[in-house]
Amino acid sequence: MTLRSVNPATEEVIHEFGELDEAHIEACIAGAADVFAVWRETTFATRARHMKAAANILRDRKGELGKLITLEMGKTLAAATAEVEKCALVCDYYADNAESFLEPEKVATDAGKSYVRFDPIGIVLAVMPWNFPFWQVFRFAAPALMAGNVGLLKHASNVQLCAEAIAQVLCDAGFPDGTFANLPIGSARVDAIVRDPRIKAVTLTGSEYAGSQVARTAGEMIKKSVLELGGSDPFIVLADADVENAANLALATRLQFNAGQSCISAKRFIVEAGIADAFIQHLTEATARLVVGDPMAEDTDVGPLSSEQIRSDVEKQVAASIEKGARLICGGERLSGKGYFYTPAILANVTSGMAVYHEEVFGPVMPVISVKDADEAVKVANDSDYGLAGAIFSADVTRAEDMARRMETGSVFINGQVKSDPRLPFGGVKQSGYGRELSHQGIKEFVNIKTIWVK
Repeated sequence: MTLRSVNPATEEVIHEFGELDEAHIEACIAGAADVFAVWRETTFATRARHMKAAANILRDRKGELGKLITLEMGKTLAAATAEVEKCALVCDYYADNAESFLEPEKVATDAGKSYVRFDPIGIVLAVMPWNFPFWQVFRFAAPALMAGNVGLLKHASNVQLCAEAIAQVLCDAGFPDGTFANLPIGSARVDAIVRDPRIKAVTLTGSEYAGSQVARTAGEMIKKSVLELGGSDPFIVLADADVENAANLALATRLQFNAGQSCISAKRFIVEAGIADAFIQHLTEATARLVVGDPMAEDTDVGPLSSEQIRSDVEKQVAASIEKGARLICGGERLSGKGYFYTPAILANVTSGMAVYHEEVFGPVMPVISVKDADEAVKVANDSDYGLAGAIFSADVTRAEDMARRMETGSVFINGQVKSDPRLPFGGVKQSGYGRELSHQGIKEFVNIKTIWVK
């Protein structure tokens, strides 16, 4: 199988990669197992020195690495550069905090001494997506390596240049050979690797289908897994909110960072009926000012979708919803010429039973759902198979916090757009997956929580 990297703005093939054969995969796994025996014994100070070096390299190379991200998957250059900077932040965060997060915890019992240790478990396989090709990897790699584990990366087939660049950053930062390795392979090869007894855990960010397949195999092999899957995040705007501010943030979270191709971008805009028209008007006016085009250009707000398949899927979801009664306010068109461009679409009169109400739409589409009050807003927000994150906009913070308590999501942001932050745990419930990344909870997902009891 050949892995192809295609520029989504021009449809040109950038590079082709041959898959690793079995001998090379075996060499990578064996090398990782060998180096783990040494790496697990290193001090936190040693690990932190390498992780700090990685952070510095990322900052030094953010220009070239940002261009590489834009070239391979199409997000705007500004967003791509910001992604690299965020990776440096997570490296610094775990370099500074891993030792305190994993410090043994003393527990008073009937023993002379008893405590809990957090020991590394070995090789962690990461199956990562294309939409945040650097951030998704570093938010796994930084805590895993700082905990004393080693990592193998199976990245998305269309961002193999990014995968190679990540491996090079960690190599240049001084991490020993085998501590982190990229495996240029297709999805069909993942199952056998998860089954290898030397692989101790697997983390996946991706689709429900991919997550279910990996989870099934990990379960059969009795191995730990963490899944961060899809989302259909609710964005609730109550009547007492600053409507214009909410609309501007709605636009930013849905469109400007990745053309809507993000698991935590708002995907269902649930608005109290009394302000729904005003919200749509602000949204429409702001959308009209956006520039859709070359993601390398400084004035571009929205780049292409990552592939023709993604664009076609979005088109079908919008068309199916319009057929059932949704009203297209603006956008929803292909741009002429090369590139997988799709103009931002706003849909009104969205109700249950429509594709854009129930499904994850991985593109620049903003469906507006009108509700009578806050209670109905929560009911609609929870009327989803997903439960990754959500946002609430209201002048009454106390009421918003009560709504947040009732929402079935891994996080809720009040009067702000959803984002991942190294200091806060990240993950979902329901079909959005299980387990947590980031913060102290994230680094403890892939450790042996070991009790020591001494008489």
